[in-house]
Amino acid sequence: MSVYEKLLSVQDSKYKEFQSKLVPNISPDTMIGVRTPQMRSIAKEFFGTQTGLDFFKVLPHKYYEENIIHFFMISMIKDFEECVGEVERFLPFVDCWPVCDQSSPKIFKKNHGKLLPHIKSWIASEHVYTARFGMRILMNEFLDTDFKPEYLEWVATKRGEDYYLKMMVAWFFATALAKQYEASLMFMENHCLAPWTHNKAIQKALESYRVSDEHKALLRTLRI
Repeated sequence: MSVYEKLLSVQDSKYKEFQSKLVPNISPDTMIGVRTPQMRSIAKEFFGTQTGLDFFKVLPHKYYEENIIHFFMISMIKDFEECVGEVERFLPFVDCWPVCDQSSPKIFKKNHGKLLPHIKSWIASEHVYTARFGMRILMNEFLDTDFKPEYLEWVATKRGEDYYLKMMVAWFFATALAKQYEASLMFMENHCLAPWTHNKAIQKALESYRVSDEHKALLRTLRI
């Protein structure tokens, strides 16, 4: 049984209809209708098998779910260099936010020093979802103990009109305001972000339970 045949065996047409509304920028014809836990299970089932390896070699895939399974498989690779290589081979084919946001390779956590140059390169990419992936990994991996203020600059200087790119910048800074308040507040006070993104970051920070009431009160005064 191929990955595609396995996906068809667990297809849910009603879920496909629901999911297609969440991802309006891709055609419903490229969706099968499979829930995320089932896709994780399929990725684990095929990872390391000959069928899985054959599936892995072929890009681009036709279906949205095949792309998600591909990224899930990448996240299971235990060698850092191999994992990064497969990420970079796959990123140009990512065409929507759910595929972009699903995968967080575990091996990244053990290789922060080697990961940073790749993150910086991804963020600089003109491809929306490569840049979004880079910002999300920076947010997930470097806003805690390995944080440096310069990382905020990498994201603050990213410009583009794509909605999903701007939303990622806002999400990043809302998270930074929760985890690294003093450093990120300077960027809000100095209006370093584009106006729409600035206000969206504040909105998301105000919605966060991780931002204190005191900090929220100040952020409200900084809206443009």
